[in-house]
Amino acid sequence: MRTENPRSELSPRARVALYGLLCVLAIPFVFPTWWMVTSSVKPISDIFAFPPELIPSRFDWSTYAEVFKLQPFAQQYWNSCYIAAIVTVGTMAVSSMAGYAFARIKFPGANLIFMVVLLGLLIPSEVTIVPLFQMFLKWGLVNTHWPLILVPIFGAPSVFATFVMRQFFIALPVELEEAARVDGLSRFGIFFEIALPLAKPALAAVAIFTFLHSWNLYLEPIVFLTTPGNFTLPQALTQYVDVYQGPMWNTQLAAATLTALPVLVVFIFAQRQFIEGLAHTGLKG
Repeated sequence: MRTENPRSELSPRARVALYGLLCVLAIPFVFPTWWMVTSSVKPISDIFAFPPELIPSRFDWSTYAEVFKLQPFAQQYWNSCYIAAIVTVGTMAVSSMAGYAFARIKFPGANLIFMVVLLGLLIPSEVTIVPLFQMFLKWGLVNTHWPLILVPIFGAPSVFATFVMRQFFIALPVELEEAARVDGLSRFGIFFEIALPLAKPALAAVAIFTFLHSWNLYLEPIVFLTTPGNFTLPQALTQYVDVYQGPMWNTQLAAATLTALPVLVVFIFAQRQFIEGLAHTGLKG
């Protein structure tokens, strides 16, 4: 049966009104980003002018040079990049295997174990941060990046990713696995050659929200890291202060703009895969 696209039924006038309404609704989301970017090239005296200037009357590009002069921002940028990359790949590996096991392998207490795993989502990170610090302190890993890698991969972000992958694998037709078994594939062969290639939308969704979570992580870095050279970007943004410990607004906003660029690029190019992945897991609202 042929289905009509609802947008094709709208008249040109209604379509213009709809797009106009969407533009108005987008203002509260777009304006803060626009204000951040434009304020990063304004003198401090112009940042809080009222009414705010949408387009700066004066441009001060020296703030971007100050970002790298006041602290090792390039090293901190690299720290966030490689930590987020490792955490993303590690979480995808752990969550895909765990999600497949919970979805397809029948073993005693599977549902109970899965419910216990999901309880990890209900525990705030602030509750576990002290025991984690004590554990990594005994291991001699404080002021290293290992806590920022291990905790997300085996913590709450990986639990949510496991849930997403489990929901996706449950929706896969059982006949695919039965046909693979007839062809002589083992359990690992079915996972790597059949299930995992079909799970690309779900893996894309997991990769995006894992990358964003690791990139924006703040509590763990301020607990585990003490040396500026080891800082990640969220922690580094708090260090741009003057001699009176007041924020250097234009320099801080310039650093925030550089920090937000990878997030915007990732979401712009991967938003379709993100939405498709959540739709396939039954999480769409």
